[in-house]
Amino acid sequence: MRAGTHALSLLAAPLNVIVLETLAERSRSLAELRREAGSPPQTTMRGHLRALTELGIVTKRRHDDFPGSLDFELGDSGQDLTTVAEVTGAWLAVAPDGPLALGSVAAKSAIKALVEGWTTSMLRALAAKPLSLTELDSLISGINYPSLERRLTAMRVAGQVEAISAGGRGTPYAVTRWLRQGIAPLAAAARWERLHLNGEAAPIDRRDAEASLLLAVPLLELSPDISGSCRLAIEMGAGERHRLAGVMVRVEEGRIISCVSRLEGHPEAWVLGSSAAWLEAVIHGLERGGDARLSRALLEGLHGQLFTAKAPYLP
Repeated sequence: MRAGTHALSLLAAPLNVIVLETLAERSRSLAELRREAGSPPQTTMRGHLRALTELGIVTKRRHDDFPGSLDFELGDSGQDLTTVAEVTGAWLAVAPDGPLALGSVAAKSAIKALVEGWTTSMLRALAAKPLSLTELDSLISGINYPSLERRLTAMRVAGQVEAISAGGRGTPYAVTRWLRQGIAPLAAAARWERLHLNGEAAPIDRRDAEASLLLAVPLLELSPDISGSCRLAIEMGAGERHRLAGVMVRVEEGRIISCVSRLEGHPEAWVLGSSAAWLEAVIHGLERGGDARLSRALLEGLHGQLFTAKAPYLP
């Protein structure tokens, strides 16, 4: 699994969403949860609750006055997962073809398309530039052509990529603005995993770091008096294995002119932090240098676009 995909896969399951939303109000019995969920088979309901309990999302509370009777309630992990659900729901609410309700079949398809695109590195490849299916096949190993085609089709149907005109052979596909905004639920999900999966969270690797910034930075709308170059870098290791991953951004009069994953050169500003620091809500406590106004504008822009009420798709 890749960072963020475990939590989002949990939220793709409609029954999990119903449990989360119902228990966010108050504790419930098994019978009450089944009733809220439309009376699924008891074995199905118990299976979902067992999985959620193992992750600490749901906890059991036994009643002393009625032996054998128990209620279910949200644990600390579940409380934090509701935040991921809110970010994901806000993203789904601005889907290109109309709002999608978290917990619906359509939302399940959209989240699954996002997760599979992220897992297969298709998002990393498409974040750099539009690519045809044939070009994706040549870049991504370990996945056969039919599987890539199925995933690309799912992303296209969901409104996450779109075909663009080209003079050569093959049809290039470009990421949509909505897919770029999908970095918000992925990042929120990755942060939840780091906090609650007890060391079993998938690590954030170079592909994740580069893809996140390549997708998110072009969303920024900066003041016209902001110009310059800035390196946005994430520390990927320590000691001898210490290395950086990220992007070099060029801004001219408030417009993002370029955003590339090559970090060489001497930018006028830079931002550096661990993956945990970047996830702690883009972006408090990161080390900055050079042109403080430029680096601050980029950081505040990312935070505003992805994780605050200033974001156009958040309530």
